[in-house]
Amino acid sequence: MKITIVIPVYKGARTIENLCAQLIGELKDYDLEIVLVNDGSPDNSDAVCAGLSRKHKGILKYICLAKNFGEHNAVMAGLNHATGGYAVIIDDDFQNPPEEIRKVVAHAVAGAYDVVYTYYDKKYHSPFRNLGSKFNDIVANYLLDKPRDLYLSSFKCMNKFLVNEVIKYKGPFPYIDGLILRSTRNIGKVLVRHSKRAEGRSGYTARKLIRLWLNMFVNFSVYPLRISTFFGFLFSIFGAAASVYLVIDKIIHPAVPVGVTSILVAVLVLSGLQLIMLGLIGEYLGKQFLMNNQTPQCVIRSISANGKEG
Repeated sequence: MKITIVIPVYKGARTIENLCAQLIGELKDYDLEIVLVNDGSPDNSDAVCAGLSRKHKGILKYICLAKNFGEHNAVMAGLNHATGGYAVIIDDDFQNPPEEIRKVVAHAVAGAYDVVYTYYDKKYHSPFRNLGSKFNDIVANYLLDKPRDLYLSSFKCMNKFLVNEVIKYKGPFPYIDGLILRSTRNIGKVLVRHSKRAEGRSGYTARKLIRLWLNMFVNFSVYPLRISTFFGFLFSIFGAAASVYLVIDKIIHPAVPVGVTSILVAVLVLSGLQLIMLGLIGEYLGKQFLMNNQTPQCVIRSISANGKEG
């Protein structure tokens, strides 16, 4: 059985060579394909990955992106060049141990699952990253109709059917888990070990996490628009009730002056709510504009395979 290991590389120059060596050794009884995608890494990952493609001819394929497009865009580039019956996505920092891949693939095959997600007893992410993952998990329950007992880990295995469905998306704002959940509910999960990073720190900054969440909010659900509509109706009802109350109060107590503070609070609250709704609608329209403007999902500078660069 042929399996493809897709690895987005960002600041992975110190780890990727050892990771590939361990993958080849651990999975030697598989027909193995490794796809490295350099996501505009600022270190010398390009030279290291290019050297690996020459060293491991017939096994390793290297895709170099023209700039940093983000992890999910890099994974999409890798999936578009994956030829295995199963594709496994892992990080480049050894937090997903190579020896656990065999367990994930076996679980996918035994259960005939379209996708198998991994989960952990203990995670070695930073507290900020864990908090972001928790928030992402809660929101995905509502926006993506995610099974509540499913953890959306980056370490997962997809069969060829699902890979082909996922790569049909050509827009510039991919969210892999959103694409998976809108394509299938034939989902498995398996417990694996999570390790500490071998080098450096996570590349996920607050800015990148917010951009990822916006992709999930806007690209894969209209639920935020429904929420804004609900709040619009709610405040309209509240405003109508308050107006009736003020008219009756003025009739009963004509000498009491109308409060400037209450008017100011009402204006500020309603103005803020309107700006939030306009911003949300603008986000949807902006994403549509960029898609219609043919903003690329990624730009591939070069592909190296079988010792040749193209």
